[in-house]
Amino acid sequence: MAAHAATNATATIPIVFIAGPDPVADGLVQSLRRPGGNATGLAMMTSQLMPKRLELLLELVPKAVTIGLLQNAAGIGADATEEDVEAAIRAFGRQLVVLRVGTGIDLEAAFVSAVRQGADALLVSPSAIFTDRRAQIVALAARYALPAAYPWREYVDAGGLASYGPNIVWAYYQAGEYAGRILKGDKPADLPVQQPVKFETVLNVKTAKALGLTVPRRALVRADEIIE
Repeated sequence: MAAHAATNATATIPIVFIAGPDPVADGLVQSLRRPGGNATGLAMMTSQLMPKRLELLLELVPKAVTIGLLQNAAGIGADATEEDVEAAIRAFGRQLVVLRVGTGIDLEAAFVSAVRQGADALLVSPSAIFTDRRAQIVALAARYALPAAYPWREYVDAGGLASYGPNIVWAYYQAGEYAGRILKGDKPADLPVQQPVKFETVLNVKTAKALGLTVPRRALVRADEIIE
């Protein structure tokens, strides 16, 4: 949403963004290869990776029948994310419970709703409002004994169960590189929007044990990092 606010505010000042799934569909750029305007940056493929996070979650919690989706109700592309997740969950023969958090950001109410609706595990959508509150989300997941999969490793560093996605530190580094190039004279219109080429799986086995989960050996072998 910050990227949209910036591009709506000016058509001349260069903008470097770190955006969600599809900056073309969201109207930030004309194309990934040639953005064409005053903005460029990184597309983090956030919603496209949700089915992979679901796969990881079900590997860790194979008996889960009902999956909760913690969703920013005001997030860009929220409806598309829900559709993608629902299709993936149906393919696995599971049920979906959507937990929409509005402007009040009452996270505990969302977790209470998840438990009342029988959620066995939780997917957390990639949203800045959730990332900023990751310590609270991880604490609530522990309190309500909900195994959860997250978009960024920072959640797992804070005690979350598992994450799958690109490295956000890499993204900020690349954004800084683009800002430097623009300051040296490059035009945003000519700098292709970058997408991640590497994705990492991070597991917290201490959290898994606290939840009574046994992490399969195949998940441990595939993990890029294991926190104990």
